Amino acid sequence: MQFSSKEDIEAPIDRVFVMLSEFETFERLAIGRGIEVSRQGETREPSVGMRWHVNFSMRGRRRDMHLQLATYDPPNLMLFVSDSQGLQGRMSLELVPLSPRRTRMSVVLNLKPKTISARLLIQSLKLAKANLTKRFKLRVADYAKNLEDRHQRNA
Repeated sequence: MQFSSKEDIEAPIDRVFVMLSEFETFERLAIGRGIEVSRQGETREPSVGMRWHVNFSMRGRRRDMHLQLATYDPPNLMLFVSDSQGLQGRMSLELVPLSPRRTRMSVVLNLKPKTISARLLIQSLKLAKANLTKRFKLRVADYAKNLEDRHQRNA
């Protein structure tokens, strides 16, 4: 199952990539939404191999997820891979410069079931795909707007 969205951001590609690499910000946002996040390992600087353990509720059940930064290619690409109780995920954040002051951000999330129960979960998500896609695109658009606002405040 795949979700994708593209948003244009009024900020240079280097600045957008730096803001996307501020993982502490993502951690605080997740914690603010009731998600338990703990970074694994010693490294604080963004690099391939960074890992997080995430615990959250979804569809009335507690879920454990292990998340890892698999590709870190400034200022173009970040790829995260996740594993959660039979469900594997891949999320890519790709940036393309449209001009010196404008960047296109593409976000793609792929979910792949590895167990029968994960397949059932994906099937139930497919029934609501239109609504979930709309919510995904709205969240990406909201985050892109937030990045733009942060850039303008700091410019």
